[in-house]
Order: sequence, then C-alpha cells, then structure tokens
Amino acid sequence: MEGWKALWEAEWKPVSRPALIAWLAFYGLFLLHAVADQDGFLAIDPVNLIVHEAGHLLFGWLGPTLGLWGGTLLELLVPLALGVYFAWHRQTTGAAFAAFFFFENLLYIAVYLADARAQSLPLVTVGDPEAGGHDWLLILSRWGLLQHDLSIARAVRILGWLGMVGTMAWLLRKGAGQQTVSAS
Repeated sequence: MEGWKALWEAEWKPVSRPALIAWLAFYGLFLLHAVADQDGFLAIDPVNLIVHEAGHLLFGWLGPTLGLWGGTLLELLVPLALGVYFAWHRQTTGAAFAAFFFFENLLYIAVYLADARAQSLPLVTVGDPEAGGHDWLLILSRWGLLQHDLSIARAVRILGWLGMVGTMAWLLRKGAGQQTVSAS
C-alpha cells in the first residue's frame, strides 16, 4: 500500500513556461477550430475513424455485442490508456495531451450519435459492407433510446467540451504551480 501512496503523492514533471504557453496555445487553437467547424468533423477525426474501425475488428473477436461497441470503446480506450501511462510516470504534458484527446473523441462520438435516426452520414466499414450498419442506431434501438439520440449526443458533446477546457485548466494549474515553486 505504501507504494501506491508514494506514487499518488509523487511530483509531476515540471513544465517550462514556454512549453506551457505553447501547449495552451495549441489547445486553444484546436478549440477555435472545433468552434468554427461546420460539418462536425475536425482535423483529428480521420485518425479517430481509423481507431474506431479497428475497434470493431479487435472487439469483434469477443462477440457481436462487443464488436458493435468496439469502435467507440477503442476510441476511448486508446487515449485513456495513454493517459494512465503518462499519469503513472507523472508526465504532465503527456497526460494532458491524452486527456484532451480523450474528451475530443466525445465530440466525434456525439456527431455519430446525433445521426442515429437521420442516418445521413456516410458509413465506413471494414469487411462485408452488408454486415455493417449504423452503430448508434443499433445500440440506441436495443436500449429503447433511439428517440433520444439528439439529447444524448448533446450531453456527450457538452461533456467533451467541459473535459477539454478542464484539461487546459488542469495543465495551467500544474504549470503555474510549478512556476511558483521553482521561483522560490
């Protein structure tokens, strides 16, 4: 138990003032890109799509239900696993990057969720296109929640925005706290 306590209380790696400014500028510009976006797909989303489709293949080995959920699961598990790794090693900027893009994935997921009834998005699939379908149409239909697709998508989108802004605030707090400590 002492090992876990020591890890929990370990100091995070410091972030220099120039690095802090650069990272916050990067995240700020990304948020501006997301606000200005008209079609719901951001510059990073082609990467998210590849990870999503890989998730269907990976989790498909564990059965049709996990195969259906696999795209969304892997989209969230990849940045989560990276975030855990960086947090374990107390790498401040790496943990912030992984957390920021974990929450950015929620914006991407929200676009797909909001399309469950409309089904206007072009679908991409690996393997047999006849065996595919709209993930969120199938998931929400099974749960009896299809009529709430837009509300659920809105909540997921809000959570994504709050998480990205919260990640920036955490990074600013960590970086500013380190600047104060190193100045004394």
